[in-house]
Amino acid sequence: MSAAAASLRKDGDTLVFAGELDRDAAAALWPQARALVAGARRFDLSAVSSVDSAGLALLAELAEQAPGVDVQGEPAGLAELRAAYRLDASLGFGG
Repeated sequence: MSAAAASLRKDGDTLVFAGELDRDAAAALWPQARALVAGARRFDLSAVSSVDSAGLALLAELAEQAPGVDVQGEPAGLAELRAAYRLDASLGFGG
């Protein structure tokens, strides 16, 4: 079980994530996230404690559906995983 239960809500054009974005959280949040991503222009990760590779996969898939999304916040693990997977600041493939 996650140290901090993950959650997601939409505030205007911002998807606001909280808690630990790990494998369990990614699986649990996926249906809700897919339903909320339309029209999103920002992902607020400021209340996220950490991200693992499954959490990054969730965010990258959502970012693909919201091209050019502005990602705010830098939870533990995000910078390293973005670099490892060669993702840009908008969580897209840098090419």
